[in-house]
Amino acid sequence: MQTGLLIDMDGVIYRGSQLIPGADRFIQALKRERIPFMFLTNNSQRTRRDVATKLERMGIKVGEKHIFTCAIATAQYLASRKPSGTAYVIGEGGLLHALHRHGYSIVDHSPDFVVVGEGRTITLDTLERAVNMIMDGAKLIATNLDPNCPTINGTRPGCGATVAYLEAVTGIKAFGVGKPSPIMMRAARKELGLATSQTVMVGDTMDTDILGGVQMGYRTVLTLTGTTKAEDLDKYAFGPDVVIDSIADMEDPLSFLAHVLPQGNQEDDTVTSLAAWRESQLA
Repeated sequence: MQTGLLIDMDGVIYRGSQLIPGADRFIQALKRERIPFMFLTNNSQRTRRDVATKLERMGIKVGEKHIFTCAIATAQYLASRKPSGTAYVIGEGGLLHALHRHGYSIVDHSPDFVVVGEGRTITLDTLERAVNMIMDGAKLIATNLDPNCPTINGTRPGCGATVAYLEAVTGIKAFGVGKPSPIMMRAARKELGLATSQTVMVGDTMDTDILGGVQMGYRTVLTLTGTTKAEDLDKYAFGPDVVIDSIADMEDPLSFLAHVLPQGNQEDDTVTSLAAWRESQLA
């Protein structure tokens, strides 16, 4: 049975600007064995091309098709909910580009949605505008709800912190699209053309990567090179299928998928053929 991987990046493939040892060999093996894979990130700042360029400079050459961001998931969701809509955006290039690509116009008054991503130039004026738009009826959308972002210089407030400010002022809760939301987890799987039982989520964070995978019925692999440590696992009511020290433990992905990771549960698969479903009901 075909298996494909959804792979978090920061903490799994690299830390800051440093490649995690073995990550390049792991990706080379996926490409050599033609195992479908896609990188998932809750960072909405960069476009697919930006992310691919960053990876290439670290020694990992992949195409834009291998990148899926929360900005893309957000733009896809909004385009399906209200085609050709309008948005007031708190965020940067990756989010603006994704919204434009999906038919959205960026406006500074009377938007359909206030869309919040990461941004390093957020001002009180920006937040005040957003507050008034939300109070006037614009829907509040978060590309992700991560409260902070680890950096080489420490911790930076994340999208979730900005959203929490807007929620506190307006009394209106945001709708989050990024990991662990099923919106993003399902959209990424569909881009790979995989069924639920064929999908594996590899990540370093229990609250996003692993939680999102578990909720979707994917198999999950936790790496201990990022946010979550081994001693943290007892705090959670859920857990990954497999825990590894680093992505280097998956340098032989075919062997890992066949002998270490449990088989996917095909009973969890979404019915894609109505005719097949009707036939199964008559059996």
